[in-house]
Amino acid sequence: MNATRFEYRFRFALHAIIFFLGFMAPWDRFLPALDSSGVKGDSTWLVLSTILWRQGWFSFQIATVVLLVFALIFTGVAAWLRTWGTAYVSAGVMRSRSMHGLGLLADGPFRRTRNPLYLGTLLHTIGVAILMPPTGAVFAIAAIWILQIRLARAEEPYLLAQFGQPYADYLARVPRFIPALRPRVPAAGAAPHWFQAILGELYFIGAFITLAAFGWSFNANPLRRGILISLGLWFIALALLPRAPKPIQADAS
Repeated sequence: MNATRFEYRFRFALHAIIFFLGFMAPWDRFLPALDSSGVKGDSTWLVLSTILWRQGWFSFQIATVVLLVFALIFTGVAAWLRTWGTAYVSAGVMRSRSMHGLGLLADGPFRRTRNPLYLGTLLHTIGVAILMPPTGAVFAIAAIWILQIRLARAEEPYLLAQFGQPYADYLARVPRFIPALRPRVPAAGAAPHWFQAILGELYFIGAFITLAAFGWSFNANPLRRGILISLGLWFIALALLPRAPKPIQADAS
């Protein structure tokens, strides 16, 4: 099912709500404790490290490092993928509340996957989910994944109406999410705008840097604060970015 006009217009707010609920996990107060200690609300990082240690797969210390590396890989790939995609789609279009069809985009990551930005968001969610309570992590990953699919499916009819057969050929050749190992379409020759892309993806870059710089303290609380600071800087950066040109026609849903 495609996202509604409301979902697309307010997609940033919906992402923020999902992340807020994931970190807070307010339903945990109504659930039994995860173990005999009676503690609820521990980070997924701590819970999974304990499980890996009790199963004898790793020592507790090694388990925490393994999970941190896992988070760094996912958030790092997410930050790169989103920045690479935004460099070609433009930061203004990325933050716009409307769908845009000013040109058929076939450069950068869009030669391998139709939705690098949505894929990057999902990978980022998986990475930072180790800082959430377990039930919040499951909720956030599932909700973000469903939302990305709905948003991607909403854009396809709009772009098909804009570009017709060339976009239909693009749909047939390029995967919706999982990137192809090799480019599936020739490059269109668009120039990337890296500075705007970095500003436009400052939150994702900042979250990765926070994990890479401070994750080795193995304390989830300062990492959560660092991610919130990255989010605040991102909102400031978005206000400084140029707006996208008006779409060719009204929103589609």
